[in-house]
Amino acid sequence: MKKNIFLTFIWLFTLLIISCNQTNPKSSQTNAEQNVSSDKIKTVMTKQMQDDLTPDAVLEDLLNGNQRYISGKMENRDLSAQVAATTDGQFPKAVILACIDSRVPVEYIFDQGIGDVFVVRVAGNIEDPELLGSMEYGLGVAGSKLLMVLGHENCGAVKAAIEKVDVGSENITALLSHLEQSIQEIEGTRNSKDKAYLDKVIKNNVNQTVEDIRNRSSIISGLEKEGKVKVVGAYYSLTDGKVTLLQDDTQEVHEH
Repeated sequence: MKKNIFLTFIWLFTLLIISCNQTNPKSSQTNAEQNVSSDKIKTVMTKQMQDDLTPDAVLEDLLNGNQRYISGKMENRDLSAQVAATTDGQFPKAVILACIDSRVPVEYIFDQGIGDVFVVRVAGNIEDPELLGSMEYGLGVAGSKLLMVLGHENCGAVKAAIEKVDVGSENITALLSHLEQSIQEIEGTRNSKDKAYLDKVIKNNVNQTVEDIRNRSSIISGLEKEGKVKVVGAYYSLTDGKVTLLQDDTQEVHEH
């Protein structure tokens, strides 16, 4: 009888141990989920944070974000909290003029959150009076510190301009005409299938847009001369996701 009672006690004790071991992982998982949630970035750019930034610091921040994007180690953000935090105002650190290409998700490739950057998008990342007005607002009124003109590998708009595509639309023709000077300045046979030639035109177009912005916007050029903003051109690689800064001669100058 005593032996049976002892065996029953051992059996119940074993079940208790097994039950505890099965519930512990859930508890650990819950704790881990809470830690992840608490680590999410909920803060957004404030006026004070924007004022304290220098143009060089903003550029470095974007390039560091691009490195996180490439390595798959992007920041964990609480987007709902950021949406709520930016409801009454915004103080972006940069204005980025990019192509409309769907393969260039601007906030993603620089690992930026809601309220961090103004994004101006147009096929071929060209400028016109309306786009200039948008950029002037971002820099001159809203206080952003950096303007980046971002071209990208295998740009469809540049290819269409090289091929002189005509689909019977005056609007498209007018858009592509902005790219003609950049094409004319590049030596070689006009061939969009020549990747080396295409890349040169794409990068030259970025530099041409930067030059046009400086020449056609006294507000932006004035802010740049005062050291309050920086204007740069850059190239995004569809192949590896890397953003590279460009010189006016279309040569790459930054390996980050």
